[in-house]
Amino acid sequence: MADQTFLDWPFFEEAHRTCAAELEAWAEQALASVNHADVDDSCRDLVARLGEAGVLQATAAEDGALDVRTLCLSREILARHDGLADFAFAMQGLGTGAISLFGSAAQKAKWLPLTRAGKAIAAFALTEPQSGSDVANSTMTAVQDGNEFVLNGEKTWISNGGIADVYAVFARTGEAPGAKGLSAFVVPADTPGLSVVERLETIAPHPLATLRFENCRIPADALIGEAGRGFAIAMSVLDVFRSTVAAAALGFARRALDEAVTRVQAREVQGAPLFELQMVQGHIADMALDVDAAALLVYRAAWAKDSGAPRVTREAAMAKLFATDHAQQVIDKAVQLFGGDGVRSGEVVERLYREIRALRIYEGASDVQRVVIARQTLANAAAEGARK
Repeated sequence: MADQTFLDWPFFEEAHRTCAAELEAWAEQALASVNHADVDDSCRDLVARLGEAGVLQATAAEDGALDVRTLCLSREILARHDGLADFAFAMQGLGTGAISLFGSAAQKAKWLPLTRAGKAIAAFALTEPQSGSDVANSTMTAVQDGNEFVLNGEKTWISNGGIADVYAVFARTGEAPGAKGLSAFVVPADTPGLSVVERLETIAPHPLATLRFENCRIPADALIGEAGRGFAIAMSVLDVFRSTVAAAALGFARRALDEAVTRVQAREVQGAPLFELQMVQGHIADMALDVDAAALLVYRAAWAKDSGAPRVTREAAMAKLFATDHAQQVIDKAVQLFGGDGVRSGEVVERLYREIRALRIYEGASDVQRVVIARQTLANAAAEGARK
């Protein structure tokens, strides 16, 4: 079992420790052998089983009070056991985040019980082919026509694209230029005019797709929150779930460290255990340091959000940047310590090597996080200077 001593840190309450212990026990049994041959079927199965086990209860809340520490702990534990299980859990939360935080009572009553029970799969449709991380430049349109909105445009790199039952879609309604002219909508997957035009294959297979909206009509009450507030809604959702991406990276890194420690204890070089080599000890020390430093940043951000901070943009960006970048380094060291076996298809560290790379890109690429951190730091310094 991976190190559990971090659960004694003051960031956590007893309820979090209980949740972690219960999920760990469930994951050891349920995720011992996940079939990755057909990711669509596997994700459907995982969502259903996570729902039946009650694990998805943490992913949505009618009052919008998502417990970010529980989300982070869940993603760390699931990622450590199986990356696809983490994906299935995370997308239920991200896909319904806008509804949990800003949806109407009717929207919440219709969708949240289904997604938490694992009976409906959710997706977050924000990214566009030409805009990427520049959300304010989105060009997909939503034009009001009486009691309906008409959607036209494309979304790409949509997780759960093609298997989702409901999408949170962001489109330009034109109240103002740039970020102030976007709105968010609930769009069921079977809505006429919505189609999957391409399935996207990646080095670590997940359900990903490009979606097209052609004169796709949805009722006016599909609007989430207020018109023109879509950018703020998207950023608020990412403010919650960006820390959880860092937690997933932490889970991958913790698994890589565990695998590496087991390997160097069991492997002999010239008649002595591999761990007796000072260079190997140096690698293990660096890996352990990166894991603990990432955990401190992840759970600081989660604790701050749960403690009532309206926004944790800087803290979440720091957690995501450090945890994902350093998890890549931890996993690379693990592959190195495994030697040739480290790149053998089917080895745990080989799978982790493929899994980690995308986390440095989605929900805000590493370089974007650096920009966010710098701007927040400079703004904080300016505000402090103005007070003196």
